[in-house]
Formats: sequence, structure tokens, C-alpha cells
Amino acid sequence: MPSWTTSMAVVVGCYLVAGLAGWAVWRLASTAHPVTAAFGADLAATVVVFAGSTVLANASLYDPYWSVAPPLIVAGWIVAGDGGVGARQAVVLLLVAVWAVRLTANWAIGWAGLGHEDWRYRSLRERTRGRLPWWLVNLGGIQLMPTLVVFAGLLSAWPAVVGDRPVGPLDGLAALVTSAAIVLEAVADRQRRHFVSEPANRGRVLDHGVWRFSRHPNYLGEIGFWWGLWLFGLAAAPHWWWTVAGPLAMVALFVGVSIPMMDRRSLARRPGYAAHMARVPALLPLPRPNRGRTPGS
Repeated sequence: MPSWTTSMAVVVGCYLVAGLAGWAVWRLASTAHPVTAAFGADLAATVVVFAGSTVLANASLYDPYWSVAPPLIVAGWIVAGDGGVGARQAVVLLLVAVWAVRLTANWAIGWAGLGHEDWRYRSLRERTRGRLPWWLVNLGGIQLMPTLVVFAGLLSAWPAVVGDRPVGPLDGLAALVTSAAIVLEAVADRQRRHFVSEPANRGRVLDHGVWRFSRHPNYLGEIGFWWGLWLFGLAAAPHWWWTVAGPLAMVALFVGVSIPMMDRRSLARRPGYAAHMARVPALLPLPRPNRGRTPGS
């Protein structure tokens, strides 16, 4: 099993190659609209990461891509827009960068190296064995699908970083929502990491801190980030309201895929989780009837 340092070096090398492939496509598509050029570059980089995950037989190579690609795309759009960096552009780029660095660092801290593959991918491999070739499941379900969802979420960043509409109250709301979402996700991840690090908590349910009000506050923070980005786009160019498809796709991904998978796993591993599900909402901290606390949950 390769060491963590060796594994990280391999990941960085693969992502450098993916970045070069994306840059080459971006340059070749220089006459196309910057959104189209960025989409092509995004797909090219994803295919390179997929190729690396196939060679290494580890689909988790894709995991950091979610947070690595967006700041590069937003920065590229600012340069392509050629309108300089105003207040809105600076705030959007800063918030996207903070979100990306924080989320990528969180992945790196919890990553076990190339000897480990995410349990969700192993489960998906078993469920599709004999029905679909694994390379197709890996490319389509694990890598291309998230790339498309994230790019849909980023569409609102285009008008936000190239529009010349004056900064207004909606920008303030957007900054507040986006910042609060980043903080919520960071706090949730930190509390979860501390809880999991304690051997005495094995089999127990995390039900304190922000996890007391939502079963998945980290996902709530992630979803909130994309809604905040959409508000920036709406403030810059109201006729781009249709980019709401991006945050809606995020909601569909987390509510339809990620949350059910996490809940099923917790139900199988934590005896008190069924009572926890009955008491605590999946995402939004909406009031529920008080059914009491389960001892040891």
C-alpha cells in the first residue's frame, strides 16, 4: 500500500496533467464563448482524472475534483471577460477560493491514501457487478455526473464576474448566504472529524453542535454555497435567473442520492440512528414533535 505522501504526489501529478489538458482545450476553443470553452476544458480534465482512476483502480482519485475545478473556471472567466476586477468579481472569486481551499483541505485531512476507496464507490461496484461495465459506471456516475452538476452550479458565476450592473443589496444578501454556508460546512466537518476521532463514539450518533439541528449540516452548507452563488448571478444579471437550475441540481443530488446513501449506512451501523432520523430533519432545521432522546444515541 503506497504511503500517504506517495499517494498525494500521484494525485497532484494526475491533476497537473488534467489541468494541462483543460488548458489546452481552453486555448483551442479561444474563439468560442468562454462558457463553452470552460465546459470543454472541464470535460477534458475530468476524462484525464477518469483515466488516472482507471489505471490506479481507485475511483476516489476524482474526489477532490469537486472543489479544485471551480476557482480555476471562475478565474478564467474573469480573465476572459476582460472587464477588470470590480467589487463583485473580487468578492465572488474570494468566496469561491475560500470554499475551494477549505473543502480540498478537509478532503486531504481525512483521506487515507490510494490504498483506500470511498465506501460509496465500493458499494456501487458491487450493486452494478454483472449488469454494467465498471468503467462506464465510474465515468458516468462517479465522475461525469458530478462534473456536470458542479458546472451547472457555476453557470451563475459567469454573469456575476462579467456583468457591469452596480453592486446592490442583493449582492450583500448573496455574500451573507455564501459566507454563512461556508462557515456552516466548515463547522460541521470539524465537529464530525472530532467526533469520529474518539474511539468511544464508535457506533454512536453525532447529535450535538450543528448536528443537533440537521442530520447533514455539511450538505446543507454545501447546498447553501451554490444558492449564494446563484444570488450573485441574479444580482449581476436578472435575466440569467434560469441558472437556478444549478442549485436545484445540487439539491436533487444531495436529497436524491447522497442523503439516502448516508442514512442507509448509518442505520446499518448505528443502533440509535432510526430514532435520530425520527427526531432530526435531514437538512433544514425545521421543528419536529419532541419524541425524546434515545439513551446512548
